[in-house]
Order: sequence, then structure tokens, then C-alpha cells
Amino acid sequence: MKRNKKKHKAVNHHKNPEKVSEIKPAELIAETEGLSNEDVIILESAIKNDSESNQKEEKIEKHRKNNLIEHEPKNKRNKIFVSIFLLLVIGSYAFSFQEKVAAKNVVALKDKTEKYIKENLVQPGTDLKITDFAKEDSLYKFTVKVGSQEIVSYVTSDGKRLLINPIDLDGENKGSDSKVPAPAAEATAKKDVPEVELFVMSLCPYGIQAEKGILPVVEKLGSKINFAVKFVDYTLHGKKEFDENLNQYCIQKEEPEKFNDYLACFAKDGDSVKCATQTKISKEKNSSCVSATDKEFKLTENFSANGQTSPFNIYKDLNDKYGVQGSPGLVVNGQLLESGRDSASLLKTICSGFTNQPEECNESLPSVSPTPGFGG
Repeated sequence: MKRNKKKHKAVNHHKNPEKVSEIKPAELIAETEGLSNEDVIILESAIKNDSESNQKEEKIEKHRKNNLIEHEPKNKRNKIFVSIFLLLVIGSYAFSFQEKVAAKNVVALKDKTEKYIKENLVQPGTDLKITDFAKEDSLYKFTVKVGSQEIVSYVTSDGKRLLINPIDLDGENKGSDSKVPAPAAEATAKKDVPEVELFVMSLCPYGIQAEKGILPVVEKLGSKINFAVKFVDYTLHGKKEFDENLNQYCIQKEEPEKFNDYLACFAKDGDSVKCATQTKISKEKNSSCVSATDKEFKLTENFSANGQTSPFNIYKDLNDKYGVQGSPGLVVNGQLLESGRDSASLLKTICSGFTNQPEECNESLPSVSPTPGFGG
């Protein structure tokens, strides 16, 4: 009976393998006494399988923990990397967008500048191009190409100020070893009869504007000044300007008493034939002078083949001496001066060249600038 009870108890362990692992070796020996060999083998197998299962679970758990420990830093690194990458992508896109906007603004500024020059400073149809448009300090520097001539100019970044052929205060005066001074507002040299020279291109809108502003001053001061219109050393408005420069040069040289009246007429509509007839200019004198001057200064010989621009060197030495850079340029007593183009401003600037200013310098003249180009 005792044997059967032990067997029954052992069989119960066999039926409850979960409790087998709790039996100590000494107890296991005691418990297996009286069991058949077959039951012992089954019991040992169950214990072995349960032990192996526990070992596997422990290994899996250990592996899982190790895996978490091993991959946690990597996951953090991956997250940081992804965040940095996204920031770089977003930053790159924003920078690229800003670059595109800036590039569009530069193109728009260049187009605006080119359009203005074509519509206001040269004859319609002139072959003009703007190249080398790039930022330099607070301005945009560019080159105006008209035929074979190149003129370095600047425009402000807001597109409101255009500087054609500016004076380089740190550079050298062309044709001279001395530095070109900035134009002053008043003449430093004084004379009893000031020398007043206005440098222009005959078809330059702003040259014509200055002529319309200065003619009332010349009329007011009369013989108390020596006044002359002279020409910059290049043309920008084609063969028509080239011919008109020559025409005006010869009218002033051969019939100076008629020149101011001719100039006032020409400034209205640019009709040289009508104005020459109206002011009774001698065709013979003018034609002879034009031919002789052309040969003397080799003007036609040096005229650009494309007909848009060319050197015009009648007054080249004076352009170099005074540092004249464009049309108009006002010179009083050999000094390039800065002045408004209205008659009141021009009167004040010219009168600064007198040793003793006459009473006419105190008289009133229009302070509104004439319109550029032909017209009232």
C-alpha cells in the first residue's frame, strides 16, 4: 500500500510538470522510489524539458534586454540625424528660395535700367546692351555697350538713381596723372568775366534740358560772361547726333550771334532745317566749316561703322582736362561744377565765378527744371 501511494504521488508530479522544477534533488530521489523505470524516464524528461524551456526563456529575455540596450543609443542617434537632416533640407530650401527671389529682383532691376536708358538717353532703335550687371558695395555696377563703345555706370539697388559714367574719386583722371576732383557747387576761381562752358551731346535729353535751363541765364547776363556750348568726346545717338554736333559747332564758330537763337529753336522740336532757315544761318559758311572741321579732326574717318556711337574729338583735350564724364557737364572758369538744371540754380552756380557779382545775379529766374529732351 505504501508503494502504491508513492507511485500515485509521483504520478501526480508527472501530471503537474509545472511543480517538478520545485522539487529538490534529495526529494526527487525519495519521490522516485517505487516508480517503474518508465515513469522515472518520463519524469526526468519532463524535468529536463522544463529546465531547457526556462533556460531558453532566460536567454530570450536576456537577448531582448541586450538588444534594447544596444539599439537605444542607435535609435536616439537616428532620431537626431533625421532631425538635423530635416533642418538642413528646410534651411537649404529657404536659402534657395531667397536666392531665387534675389535673382529675380536683380533681373528686374537690370531690365528697368536698360529700358530707361533706351527710352530716355539714346535714339529709338539704338543697338544698346547692358552687360556685367553685378553688385558692388551698395550699388549695382554695369557696362552700357553702344556699338563699339563701353560706358561703365551704376544704379542704386532701389532703382531710383542712375549714375552714368561716374567719376572715380580714387581713380586717375583719363589722360592725366592727377586725380579727378568731385564737382563742386561753387567756382573757386573768380574772374571779372567768367568763362562758362556747357558740355553736351546735341541729342542727349539731359543735355537739351540743361540748354533750355541755361539760355535764360545767358540772356540775363549777356556780355558779362563768355558762354559756349561744347561737346563731350563721344556720341551715343547715331549719325544724326554726329551731324548735328558738327552743325552746331560750325554755327557757333561762324555765326556766334545767331547761335543762341538757333539753339532755343532746336530745343523745341529738333528740326535743324527749320531752325537754320528761321535764324538765317548761312548754308555756304556752314557747309564749308563742316567739311574743314571733319578733315581736321578726322571725325568721319573715326566714325563707328555701325552708326550708333563714335568718338567725337573736337574737344577731347578739354574733356580730359576738366574731367567731363557725360552730358551735361558745366564748367565755370575751368572747373567742373555741380548744378541743378533749372535757370535759378544755373544762375547761382555761374555767378559764383564772378570776382564781383553784378546785380543780375540777384534777379529771379524759374526754379523749375525744364523737361528733358525736346519740347517746352
